[in-house]
Amino acid sequence: MAGNPSWNPTQYLRFGAERLQPAIDLIGRLTHPAPRRVVDLGCGAGNALPLLAARFPGAEVVGVDGSPEMLAKAASSGFATEQADIATWEPAEKVDVIFSNAALQWLPDHVRLFPRLLSCLAPGGMLAVQMPAMDDTPARRLQLETARSGPWAASVASVATVRPVPVAGVYYELLRPLAPRLELWVTEYVHQLQGPDPVMQWFKGSSLQPYLDAMPEPMRPDFLAAYAEAIRPHYPPQHDGVTLLSFRRLFLIASPEE
Repeated sequence: MAGNPSWNPTQYLRFGAERLQPAIDLIGRLTHPAPRRVVDLGCGAGNALPLLAARFPGAEVVGVDGSPEMLAKAASSGFATEQADIATWEPAEKVDVIFSNAALQWLPDHVRLFPRLLSCLAPGGMLAVQMPAMDDTPARRLQLETARSGPWAASVASVATVRPVPVAGVYYELLRPLAPRLELWVTEYVHQLQGPDPVMQWFKGSSLQPYLDAMPEPMRPDFLAAYAEAIRPHYPPQHDGVTLLSFRRLFLIASPEE
């Protein structure tokens, strides 16, 4: 993951199976015949590292992230890790697969970022990316509204939140001249969440974290309660108590050489 939030691996992995499914789906589409080095850029807690190792046996699999808390969790599974700002990371030598699951949406200037990542690939290499595309949903919109409307507003005014992910056509125009092979697709997952205010709990482990870090700790419970109240009508529980969270994600695979 990118940026400076104090990521909590336990909270993030509270919905570990749901967060992992897009990584499973993306890895299933990778067709590199025999990569030597695979990098998980923004690896977070490292839950995709074993999947990458299983998909590419014999490859060196390295997790790169800026969060020491997340890297400590990732390293505990026995994989090599590297602490680095993923916005400026460059490999010491070109790699065969750069994989990134739900991380690059935190970074600015994709017009420069994505071509630079392509340039880090060895011949025949693949860039594989998944990013949440939730910008127009109540869950994301009400984060900003809640942050601006409470006693915590001044303390979070300068928080850099998740940036809007452009539509697929933007990435097509950017990458098609650089990548003879380019795949783009969007999947909307319908997660079946349980427990009290599970949608708030989901985002508490991701895009709410920068707000929580910025405000005084005594304000955090009230902020979370206000956000939970705001989104509750948009995500009502079903008759059996399960709450459905529709979560849209943009995928791309780009190869600079066929």
